[in-house]
Amino acid sequence: MTLITQKFTLDDYLAYDDGTETRYELVDGQLIVMPTESDQNNLIALYLLSEFLKIVSFKLIRHKDTELVVSSNRVRLPDLMILSEELLTQIGGKRATITPEMSSPVLVVEVVSPGKTNQDRDYRYKRSEYAARGINEYWIIDPEKEQFTLLILVDGFYEETIFKNSQPIISSTFPNLSLTPKQIFSAGKE
Repeated sequence: MTLITQKFTLDDYLAYDDGTETRYELVDGQLIVMPTESDQNNLIALYLLSEFLKIVSFKLIRHKDTELVVSSNRVRLPDLMILSEELLTQIGGKRATITPEMSSPVLVVEVVSPGKTNQDRDYRYKRSEYAARGINEYWIIDPEKEQFTLLILVDGFYEETIFKNSQPIISSTFPNLSLTPKQIFSAGKE
């Protein structure tokens, strides 16, 4: 849902403050309101966060609060990100915005909200944006399909593996992470 019709540059977006807690993504110069997440999506993201806390420093984990500039006119707010130590240093306690000159996150996770628009955004647009940004690993968690899609960047494009039910998720970036789609989707139902 677009709230404001004027075209925004990246600088306009970064300087914009409407005095509310509304979260926006920048897409092709338009501010797009990010609706409140469903409780199920929040629980899934929080469950993953709790699992990552077992293997990654909490300082490297970002949950829905760090902006990721993917191009000169697009900024995304991923559900969950894992930063590298280098990227943490580059952010350096300043505004939680990952700009183009900074390193890319190690991992970006999106939990798909219902509806074709949301599916297209996570499966199509963000997939190409995150690949172009050089993000090594992208996870698409789809509660509606009860499907976990693991995307690994190879030569500039993502290679996809789909996991369902009790299949162990095998992440080359996080080999010590022990998860199955069933565990993830069960967390969203509690």
